[in-house]
Amino acid sequence: MSKDKQFVTEITPQSEDFSRWYIDVIKKAELMDYSPVRGCIVFRPEGYELWENIQRDLDRRFKETGHRNAYFPLFIPESFFQKEKEHVEGFNPELPWVTEAAGEKLEERLAIRPTSETMFGHMYSKWIQSYRDLPLLINQWANVVRWEKRTMPFLRTSEFLWQEGHTAHETEEEARQETMQMLDVYTQFVEEFLAIPVIKGEKTPSERFAGAVDTYSIEAMMKDGKAVQAGTSHYLGTKFAVAFDIKFLDRENTLQFAHTTSWGVSTRLIGALIMVHGDDRGLALPPKVAPTQVIMIPIGPAKMREQVVGRVDELHAELKKAGVRVRVDDRADVSPGWKFNEYEMRGVPLRLELGPRDMENGQVVLVSRITGEKRVVLQSNLVAEVEAMLEETHHEMFNRAKQFRQDNSRSVDTLDEMKSFLEEQRGFVEAGWCGSAACEKQVKEETGATSRNIPFEPTVHKETCLVCGDPAKHTVVFARAY
Repeated sequence: MSKDKQFVTEITPQSEDFSRWYIDVIKKAELMDYSPVRGCIVFRPEGYELWENIQRDLDRRFKETGHRNAYFPLFIPESFFQKEKEHVEGFNPELPWVTEAAGEKLEERLAIRPTSETMFGHMYSKWIQSYRDLPLLINQWANVVRWEKRTMPFLRTSEFLWQEGHTAHETEEEARQETMQMLDVYTQFVEEFLAIPVIKGEKTPSERFAGAVDTYSIEAMMKDGKAVQAGTSHYLGTKFAVAFDIKFLDRENTLQFAHTTSWGVSTRLIGALIMVHGDDRGLALPPKVAPTQVIMIPIGPAKMREQVVGRVDELHAELKKAGVRVRVDDRADVSPGWKFNEYEMRGVPLRLELGPRDMENGQVVLVSRITGEKRVVLQSNLVAEVEAMLEETHHEMFNRAKQFRQDNSRSVDTLDEMKSFLEEQRGFVEAGWCGSAACEKQVKEETGATSRNIPFEPTVHKETCLVCGDPAKHTVVFARAY
């Protein structure tokens, strides 16, 4: 078998080894490659374009809600981390340190940014003097480093790309409104742009961000039943304001501490969209995020090639002008069938075929990557037909993912029921929890599942704790997770 043929066909089935399938797909689709540095990856153009599209749409949403972008240093003094005890304890195991530079030992160690609450806090203490300086709404697009022991490309790497929003407010009410607003922004983005259904809720105390008063998350189910935390938003109260002396004169001329928030998503969204939508043929990319939305393939005998390619180029120009991300593959040394397989593997949402007979009839054939439907449409109405089919594809992908989550979720009353479900099947478990850290810990120890969040809209309201049987304070979603 040729190298090119292997590239298209050799993907481990999901049912055989999901992790191996994932690695096969992201490498064969040329989304990434391994770096010589442990736990780090190189984003190849196909993979980085996914991030660019994510970044572009999210950035628009941030700016529509009044946020502005800035950039803060990669290096953070060690003393900054000592100012907020919970924060440093939460990140210390993952911190890489710079101890010398230019051949000399540094007077103070510098952490390579794991997150920027401390740096933002230091600068905000200089910038905020009065209530007139509030709210301060800043977002940063950056890279961060967390020295992970176990890594998985895109989902968990030692260095990754993300955005982190940091805001400061006059009152707790305003800061909490901000926290929830950004959780809603993430929810809408992930569902409307990536076609991934998510569960919104509050993290349990053991799963809170280090130093936060309250942490909220959106959780998505992968096709192996595991969860990915797709985004988080944190209300930090005045903890960081006290630690970094972020004070302001209020409207009564009294000195107050600001209430702060932080929120972020990362390149793990790329891993999530692959694991939610992909299949045994490879990637299946939602149209709004796909680098190429339509691949155009001319077909037919060599003697007609010039005419067919010429017409394809004309239609390509029409689609491109309409804002469709479209490419033409007119390679003469590769068969149409091989191209069909390749672009299915790469997850391109729509394929457009044009041959001599189609030219005579003034039509083209559109083929959906998701459903396999073939639709013959008039060239004169091509833009509208393509746009409609892309929109249909998004909804089909979202509904399939939502149905999969529903089919692989279970409400249970006891820990034994939960164990049986996770042994026999895969997925999310909804159960009652008394609020005890000991009961939550026992679930993790006996099942390998962690609390994902306390959903705002549980499918049922459980009355008793699945571990101890005491009255339940919350209904919680549990799952094994990446």
